[in-house]
Amino acid sequence: MDWLWNLLDPTWWLTILGAFATVGVLAIIFAETGLLLGFFLPGDSLLVAAGIFSSAAVAQGMGITPLSLPVLLIGTPLCAIAGAQLGHFLGARFGRRLFDKPDSRLFKREHVLRAEEFFEKFGPAKAVVLARFVPIVRTFMNPVAGVLEMPAKRFLVWNVVGGIVWTEGLILLGNALGREVDPKQIDKYILPGVFLIVFISIIPIIVEVIKKRRGEKVAAVSSGKHRVTNGRH
Repeated sequence: MDWLWNLLDPTWWLTILGAFATVGVLAIIFAETGLLLGFFLPGDSLLVAAGIFSSAAVAQGMGITPLSLPVLLIGTPLCAIAGAQLGHFLGARFGRRLFDKPDSRLFKREHVLRAEEFFEKFGPAKAVVLARFVPIVRTFMNPVAGVLEMPAKRFLVWNVVGGIVWTEGLILLGNALGREVDPKQIDKYILPGVFLIVFISIIPIIVEVIKKRRGEKVAAVSSGKHRVTNGRH
């Protein structure tokens, strides 16, 4: 499971990317929002970590190349918006065929169903914006919006709103944290904070797994009672 934790750990990505960390963040944000297989990539935690390590003092204290804050503030919303727009186009262009594939380690039909439920619960506009803050849903929401025939122009408007609020908000939050903390205390404050964000970002996944298991148990119990009742008759 070490490889899985590495994929979810934003500091691992920033360390591996080295001098290309800023460009790497842009690419990851695009992939996570625009490519179905990008749902496992870090989003929220990566943006906060990128903001934190845009502080030269903090980045050098961790042996990471400082990220460019101006490039992040301009590039991440553009990549998030472009990625989501690509997802919407693919959904509108290929429809249900896009999801017509068997479950695998990376693709689960339940991810699509969850995005559809989110879309129906909040309505098109709110769903597109709020999905930005929910891991997995923000990846599948875009093609689902296309499949459900949300007009491209309307999708673009709310895509821009959600993309800007999500990226700018988390990057500026991280940057503020990086400027307030003593670089010598990086291990004590920053890293636990990033790990906490990682944990918070996967809470919806954990909740869904628990709800699914409970649903299966309830269904099994109901089915058992139904068979017993029929047997008595």
